[in-house]
Amino acid sequence: MARSNKPIVWGPFAAGGTLTAFLTPVLILLTLLAAFGHAPDLFSYDRLHVLAGHWLAKVAIAGTVFLSLWGTAHRLRITCYDLGVRADTLVATIVYAGALAGTAASVFYLMRI
Repeated sequence: MARSNKPIVWGPFAAGGTLTAFLTPVLILLTLLAAFGHAPDLFSYDRLHVLAGHWLAKVAIAGTVFLSLWGTAHRLRITCYDLGVRADTLVATIVYAGALAGTAASVFYLMRI
């Protein structure tokens, strides 16, 4: 039986999709509450800045960004294939490199906190 690298790609894709599905509605709600001036004091800038400065929070934020971007990249790859773009290797390289670049940028900015 031939070996496949699909579990390596599908694992983070599934985790990213699940994480994004649970976090996105909460983030939208909190953003709307903050925009209308009803955000709890727990979500003030100063408190979130202190939280993001902790090493464990940095790891969690970077992991969340990575999984969300990886899930999005994989979905874009499959969508391009469904739309008739058959250069799968090129598309995969572009979308996954974009996900890794976004993750690297988030790690860079998290390290500056």
